[in-house]
Amino acid sequence: MRHTCPVNDGPLIVQSDKSLFLEVNHPDALACRMAIAPFAELERSPEHVHMYRLTPLGLWNARAAGHDAESVVDALLRFSKYPVPHSLLVDVAETMDRYGRLQLVKHPTHGLALRGLDKAVLVEVAKNKKLAGMLGDRVEDDLIAVHPSERGRLKQALLKVGWPAEDLAGYVDGEKHPIELAQDGWTLRTYQQEAVDGFWAGGSGVVVLPCGAGKTLVGAAAMGVAKATTLILVTNTVAGRQWKRELVARTSLTEDEIGEYSGERKEIRPVTIATYQVLTTRRNGVFTHLDLFGARDWGLIIYDEVHLLPAPIFRFTADLQARRRLGLTATLVREDGREGDVFSLIGPKRYDAPWKDIESQGWIAPAECIEVRVTLSEEERMAIAVTEQEEKYRAAATVPSKLPVVKALVEKHPGEQILVIGAYLDQLHEIGEFLDAPIVQGSTTNKERERLFDAFRTGELKTLVISRVGNFSIDLPEAAVAIQVSGTFGSRQEEAQRLGRVLRPKADGRQAHFYTVVSRDTIDADYAAHRQRFLAEQGYAYTIVDADDVLS
Repeated sequence: MRHTCPVNDGPLIVQSDKSLFLEVNHPDALACRMAIAPFAELERSPEHVHMYRLTPLGLWNARAAGHDAESVVDALLRFSKYPVPHSLLVDVAETMDRYGRLQLVKHPTHGLALRGLDKAVLVEVAKNKKLAGMLGDRVEDDLIAVHPSERGRLKQALLKVGWPAEDLAGYVDGEKHPIELAQDGWTLRTYQQEAVDGFWAGGSGVVVLPCGAGKTLVGAAAMGVAKATTLILVTNTVAGRQWKRELVARTSLTEDEIGEYSGERKEIRPVTIATYQVLTTRRNGVFTHLDLFGARDWGLIIYDEVHLLPAPIFRFTADLQARRRLGLTATLVREDGREGDVFSLIGPKRYDAPWKDIESQGWIAPAECIEVRVTLSEEERMAIAVTEQEEKYRAAATVPSKLPVVKALVEKHPGEQILVIGAYLDQLHEIGEFLDAPIVQGSTTNKERERLFDAFRTGELKTLVISRVGNFSIDLPEAAVAIQVSGTFGSRQEEAQRLGRVLRPKADGRQAHFYTVVSRDTIDADYAAHRQRFLAEQGYAYTIVDADDVLS
């Protein structure tokens, strides 16, 4: 559709193919970004115009979180520079209206049933071969029996055929266990309480908060409402022990009431913290630790860093639909495209706070994001040119020319707590020697990790080189500078996690700094642009500087 003149001076161009273009430098750009964030996904973020897209899953997540089609349409009309295509507005309304036309409900004799508020839709899905075997007999005009064991798989299948079911079948309360929030010296922040309320109103689902915004406290508060045995799934043992420390400090739970289920220990207590790694360990093709899910009558299951949930955990979760489930994450972006499985099996997004909102309230540190572009030597360029395609990113990301740049950035922040983060161990060892700084990597023992993290927290250690283990749930609030030298290709979720390492508010209110050191004119630069998409959606702008300016 070609437009000749604006209807107002808004920052947004809405296209009939469901793409949205946001003019970044427009005075209303921030307000527009905040208005469309609940339902639109950022696809590309060049300097001046950011491109978003409307997707069914984005609109259904918004619907489940309490946004109706009227509010979405209003945001598009209010900020659009040109007339919004009428067909798109109709499509938005009809897509959002698909959520909840089918409902999973309790049934007095069959246990579970699928109710159709629209009988034609119920007939349509009943005849769909992809749902064969999941649906039973029609028990009433608008009800089809469902075996309780199919609750999760049916929700997955219905989402894939375009009719996401609203799960109103309720939950078992599980084994009761007293859990109270400690009242001495702290209270939940407003957004944390809103997150707990949003989760509890739905009974299961995902809370999205920035790194450093206190997702653990949201989990603790949800436990305080449930007052039941709780299984907490975490990315690694260090993260699990951080959870334990927080729960002992913030709740009435004692150390003896909290068990660790990891590679080192196998404790099952009223509150049990298990690592994804141990749960997905196989012996002779069998998951040997699955019994943990049935070891107690859990009242609540918490999935920390739900965007990293391993595929086998989805399969286990399909059988846990009668348990309340809380997913915690900084970003719902999954590089494997399984956001739909998070929606159907963990639950829809119940609360999402834009990062800049939390920053403006002073709960996370303001951050300056800088991409430092390094010009490669002729020798380095030739080495990358002759490298096989599958190794080109590694070759570009680990060039020796990055070393002096990293050192110059460290020296630019004397006295600050600095993390140097990368993906390739040979590069990190080289940087560690160059900076005379210790390294934390996958093979570092938990005891040694804790020792180094404690030294960093106290300020005894100023610079720490860290591998991908630094992406996950590591509580280093003193970190004020992060220097990223290589990553997991173009992973947006990793970029968010790494920025999150420096977002804990500083005692003196100073700014955090997040540097990405990138090889110019290589696939390293292409991946960096892709990685930055999620943070651009949150309102962070990357300043690009030349490495020569850093070195001078």
